Amino acid sequence: MTPTTLLRDLQFRLEYGLLRLVVGTVRIVPLSFATRSSAWCWRRLAPIVNPKRHKRALDNLAIAFPEKSDAERLQIALKHWENLGMVMAETMRIDELVAHPERITIKNQPVFERYSNKLGPIVGASLHMGNWELAIWPLTVSGAMPAAVYRSVNNPYVDRYLRDQRKDLYPGGLYGRGRVEGDHGESQKTARAIMDFVRQGGRLGVVCDLYDRTGFPVPFFGKDAATVTIPAMIARRTGARIWLSRCTRIGTESRFEIELKELRVPRTSNHSDDVKWATAAMTRQFEEWVRESPEQWMWSNRRWS
Repeated sequence: MTPTTLLRDLQFRLEYGLLRLVVGTVRIVPLSFATRSSAWCWRRLAPIVNPKRHKRALDNLAIAFPEKSDAERLQIALKHWENLGMVMAETMRIDELVAHPERITIKNQPVFERYSNKLGPIVGASLHMGNWELAIWPLTVSGAMPAAVYRSVNNPYVDRYLRDQRKDLYPGGLYGRGRVEGDHGESQKTARAIMDFVRQGGRLGVVCDLYDRTGFPVPFFGKDAATVTIPAMIARRTGARIWLSRCTRIGTESRFEIELKELRVPRTSNHSDDVKWATAAMTRQFEEWVRESPEQWMWSNRRWS
């Protein structure tokens, strides 16, 4: 190894050690204390530590809710930081949440029960709401062995640890954006790999409410937003169904309700129109959900260009 490589590896190991120290601290206290403490800190510190993202949250809220006052939008932004603080603590104890399924309820059981015993290929599309990682839970608990696409971490030690912590939630594995990580093969590109995964009967989860410069522009709160088309494209090409899923936090504790809705993708002679229609329909549903619980959506993410 070259000196540069050795220094880089040392940096990665130090970052990993710091992460484990923080995680150990969060895991040693009661979950409710960890989440409430984190929420309290994020509400007060995030706007100061990251003013750019706080401004983005307020700008996005102004687009979505022009009828609300500045004070009302500020309160939503601060509550959204609280929710992110809770998610941060829960992320470090995700295995604990999965091990206690009584914390998670499925709102519309008929949709779940209709397909839970006869699942074919599925694309689960969710949004950054509540604790969004748990939106995949219905597929996990049904024994569907879901996989998911996630944003891989540059630090290989941290990335391996985060994937290991989620193995019970995503027993089908995790596909890192860019190149596929782990057992799915290092040389395959993620796009090809996830298409093959679903085509072979797999169930895939994708969080797809962020700005995507290569996506279709579809209306979101009355303004066109370039939107991820992966769920619609995969479903259209493979014949898979789309499950729209949202995870809503109940109260101020780590308890959640998951709602499912099925989206049928049209299959006309025009593939592009079918994908755009499904993407727009998915986005309309996301907007409806965000309007119902705006304080639980991640306003500080980029959504409009």
